[in-house]
Amino acid sequence: MTDIGSIKAAVAHAETEVGAIDILVNNSGVNVRQRLQDVTPDDYDFIFDTNVKGAFFVAQEVGKRMLARADGSAPGTYIGGRIINIASVAALKVVPNLGAYCMSKSAVVQMTKAMALEWGRFGINVNVLCPGYIATELNEDVWTTEAGAKLVSILPRKRVGKPEDLDGLIVLLASGQSHFVNGSVIAADDGFAL
Repeated sequence: MTDIGSIKAAVAHAETEVGAIDILVNNSGVNVRQRLQDVTPDDYDFIFDTNVKGAFFVAQEVGKRMLARADGSAPGTYIGGRIINIASVAALKVVPNLGAYCMSKSAVVQMTKAMALEWGRFGINVNVLCPGYIATELNEDVWTTEAGAKLVSILPRKRVGKPEDLDGLIVLLASGQSHFVNGSVIAADDGFAL
């Protein structure tokens, strides 16, 4: 995600293997849990290079190829596409000790809106999904700790989501049924941002 050459090569390789990309689920994220006064330039770059810069250039590379099909300069019969950027509930609600992460995910929301505005007329729908707390293999140990239990206790329904809780929204946004959904910011956070 932080190597632009690698991003371009990966997108080109994917198209070589499976054909033109019609749907992109653009999901990347890293974090350093700390107070804002403790964020170092290296921490900031680590977070923003992955969460914002990397996400932008992945979407841009796929978007360029979708745009080329729309104007007839690239092969492919399908015109348009779907880009689903994954941000976070932290883009909508500031979470303590996650300030830099919150800022980065807010940038992904604005990036999504800008892309939707520019690319919508070419049949490319760009939307952003803002999940709440989801149990994954990266954080599974957190939920068994005292701090994890404390966090769960402040959630509206006292539970953490599962990755499959996002499946329905992602399938909808990737489908032709979402042709009128463009530039939307959709929270799937079990009410946490309320």
